[in-house]
Amino acid sequence: MSFAFAMVIALGLDALIGWPTWLFKRIGHPVTWIGALITVLESQWNDGSKFKRFALGSLTSIVTLAATLLATFLLTVWLPETWVGTVLTGVLAWPLIAARSMFTHVQDVARPLTLGDLPKARFAVSMIVGRDPSHLDEPGIARAALESLAENCSDGIVAPVFWGALFGLPGIAAYKAINTLDSMIGHHNDRYEFFGKFAARLDDVVNFLPSRLTGLLFALTSTKTRAALRCIRRDARHHRSPNAGWPEAALAGALGVRLSGPRVYGTTKSEEPFVNGTCPDPSSQDLGHGLRLFTIALLALALGLALWALV
Repeated sequence: MSFAFAMVIALGLDALIGWPTWLFKRIGHPVTWIGALITVLESQWNDGSKFKRFALGSLTSIVTLAATLLATFLLTVWLPETWVGTVLTGVLAWPLIAARSMFTHVQDVARPLTLGDLPKARFAVSMIVGRDPSHLDEPGIARAALESLAENCSDGIVAPVFWGALFGLPGIAAYKAINTLDSMIGHHNDRYEFFGKFAARLDDVVNFLPSRLTGLLFALTSTKTRAALRCIRRDARHHRSPNAGWPEAALAGALGVRLSGPRVYGTTKSEEPFVNGTCPDPSSQDLGHGLRLFTIALLALALGLALWALV
C-alpha cells in the first residue's frame, strides 16, 4: 500500500468535490466528531487550580489523540495491502483535507471586495479569521484573507497530507485531532491558558516541518522565488507564531505585498509587526493572485507525492 498515493487520491477528491453539504447533514464530519469528544472532556475537566487545569488539559489531549489513533488503526487493520487498500485509504482520508473549502472561502471574500461591497466582504472574511473585521478597510480585509490562505494551506492541507503520507490514515487523523485540540482549547485567555497549553505546544511541534514545506512550496512555485525566499529569511522568525510566519512570509514575498501587522481581537489590539513591511498593502486583485499561487502549489504537492509513490 502506498500512503503517498493515497494522499494524492484524498487531495484530488477534496479538490474536486470538497465535503458535500448533504453528506455533512447526514453524518457530520470527522472533525466535528473529534470536537464533540473534546467538548465533553473540557466541560468535565476544565476546573480547579492552574496545575490541575494543565494536568487535565494534557490528559484531554492524550485521550482525544488515543481515541483517534485507536479508531483509525482498527480501520487500517481491515484494509488490504493492495491498490484497493491504497484507494480506500485515500477515500477515508479525503474529509481530513480542506483545500476546496479554503479556496471557496477566500474566493467568497474576493468577489464582494472586487465590487467594493465592504460589508459583505467583512462578513465573508469573518468566517475564516478570529480578529474583529467590523472596521477593516479593503487592504485590511485583503491582508486577513491572504494570511488565512497562507496559514490554512499549511494547517489544513500540507500538514495533514504530510503526516498521512508518512503514517497513513492514523497519521493524518492524529494530526487533525491535534489541530482540532489547538483550535478549540489552545487559546491565550483565562479559560484555556493552562488547560490548553499542552495542546498548543503539541500543535507547534507537528506543524514545524509542514509549515516550512508550505513556505518552500509557495516560494518555489512562484514567479518571484528569490523575493519569497528573502522574505522568509528576513521576516518568518519575527511572526507571533513559530510556524505560521513561513507560509505567510513566502506568500507576501511572492505577491509583493505586506501582511500581518496590527489587528484587533475582541476588545484587545495586538501590535504585530508587518511581514514584508516595505511593500504596499494587498488589494482585491491580490486575492486572485494568491488563489492562483495556492492552486499551483497544491498541484506541485500532488505531483511530488505521485513521484514519491512511483519511486
